[in-house]
Amino acid sequence: MSMLSRYVTRTVLGAMLIVLGLITTIDLIFTLADELGSTNQFYTAANAFAYVMKTLPTSVYELLPYIALGGAIIGLGVLASSQELLIMQAAGVKTHTLIGWVMIPVLGVMLFGLVLGEWVAPTLQQQAQSDRAMIMSGGQAISSDEGEWRKIGDQFIHINAIAPGGRELFGITIFSLNAERRVASSRFAQRGEYVDTDGQSYWRLYDVQQTVFGDTQLQGSRQPEYRWDVDMSPELLSVLLVRPDRQSISGLFQFARYFDSEGLDSSSYYLAFWKKLMQPLATLSLVLLAVSFVFGPLREATMGHRVFVAIAISLVFTIVQRTIEPVTLLYGISPFLAALLPVLLCVSIGVVLLRRV
Repeated sequence: MSMLSRYVTRTVLGAMLIVLGLITTIDLIFTLADELGSTNQFYTAANAFAYVMKTLPTSVYELLPYIALGGAIIGLGVLASSQELLIMQAAGVKTHTLIGWVMIPVLGVMLFGLVLGEWVAPTLQQQAQSDRAMIMSGGQAISSDEGEWRKIGDQFIHINAIAPGGRELFGITIFSLNAERRVASSRFAQRGEYVDTDGQSYWRLYDVQQTVFGDTQLQGSRQPEYRWDVDMSPELLSVLLVRPDRQSISGLFQFARYFDSEGLDSSSYYLAFWKKLMQPLATLSLVLLAVSFVFGPLREATMGHRVFVAIAISLVFTIVQRTIEPVTLLYGISPFLAALLPVLLCVSIGVVLLRRV
């Protein structure tokens, strides 16, 4: 790598780090302010701060394409304002060579995003949500607002909180159906743990309240322990509480396949899967669009103008994504195409603008 390429790379990377710091700080302040509104006698301001810090990697991961976009526009804008880009081109450096140098820190951002989104953010997100649910309950039955309903075979289950790793559950509600698809029984357990010994695996539930629905009456009982045989591993359960767009790529694919096997609608999980898989391409397409603006319409623009354009591009890209997603789910369009269309749009506009340079 030449001294010139290192200089361009260092300038763009520095701009990306500045944008990362600014956006992260703003997001942290607003998220913390919102979370402080949920505090109670059990869930203190310190707990809210811990929750926000654990969910911060997820926010950073979601913002990485826009951080790369802003860093590229600002970094190249600094070089353009000081006439350094013009001098480089006059010295014989081709536009595509400059674009290649800009893409070097972008590749670093993509690698960082892969590690963050696949191994760091989902784990911390799940832990944050589980801790929050347990702390806010104050040791009592955990609020049902913290979980989601899932269908497993002939059972509908609701789990309020899952410990990291998925081997311990809190606030488990189970509705079992009979052959006529009517509710035959219900169970609520305060806690459950995964048991895997002697080749047998099952869930052991504690402090179980059971209700059997007869033809004319209900029969209630309480059990200190109950063996729950269900085809649901801790690995699969570990993604139950996390929204599809905040899960790892492998977790999304695993859960989508599981939904297919249960005959349930998995389109939202496949959409989130392809969206995450396409994120590196989305980052590249946004940076390409940013570069095309700097070499074209924004060559003589002020820094404020460039920042405004970066924000505008981010908003338009987000709006296009969020418009396509519900249309995809509603009309059964391929999730792959839905994730690819915004990327193709950015690349097309970027290529057209660069050809005019």
